[in-house]
Amino acid sequence: MLKKERQREILKVVETTGKAEVEALSVRFDVTEMTIRRDLDELEKRGLLERVHGGALIQNDRRGSESPVYDRLLERLEIKRRIGLAAAGLIKDGEKIFLGSGSTTMAVAEALANHRNLTVYTNALNVADALFHYPVKVIILGGSLRRTELSLIGDLTEKSIQGIRVDKVIIGIRGIDPVKGLTSDHMEELLTDQAILSISKTIIVVADQSKIGRVAAIRTAPITAINKLVTNKENQKDVLQAIRQMGVEVLEV
Repeated sequence: MLKKERQREILKVVETTGKAEVEALSVRFDVTEMTIRRDLDELEKRGLLERVHGGALIQNDRRGSESPVYDRLLERLEIKRRIGLAAAGLIKDGEKIFLGSGSTTMAVAEALANHRNLTVYTNALNVADALFHYPVKVIILGGSLRRTELSLIGDLTEKSIQGIRVDKVIIGIRGIDPVKGLTSDHMEELLTDQAILSISKTIIVVADQSKIGRVAAIRTAPITAINKLVTNKENQKDVLQAIRQMGVEVLEV
């Protein structure tokens, strides 16, 4: 098992039970206790757990770091509608696209009603549901269900993604900063998100002002990994200008 995979499994143990012991993790993953201690130290540095003598505890704010996707659908509805329409306008009939998980990407899906001959790959159940009655081909990737996001992640998802090439990838992100890049809060999503970023030469991030300038715990990719950012005009102009200076096209709507 690779280190990142082991750390993702360790985090699942901590999030499920609230704690984990070094000795038990060493037996479970068949590695030395020193290796487990290093893993726990790295996860603590990323803000994903709290180290204690003999093991680790879940961070007090981990479970509430981001509200579930269906709760977020009710936040900034008009702004997300504008972003969704603008991002949909970047998609041409006949293209193959990937739509990631999140409430803003769902707004993009809802804006695709008049597109024709699209093929949409997604790992998000709410995105697939939004496209149900539209004249587009929808391909849902398998994987482990992350219930709060209605997204499918993990090894199976990543293996499925490896065989895909699309014209455009459209994703949401927890934080986007010109220096720290794209960041998220969940270690278990890291490899899935990085796999998604590898399947197209055109990467579009859709994000409202709450994500701009924000830095979350885990660095997913540098800002230069994306081509376009679609956001709302009620925003931090200095941060958007810094993002532009990094070579990213910024569309304010």
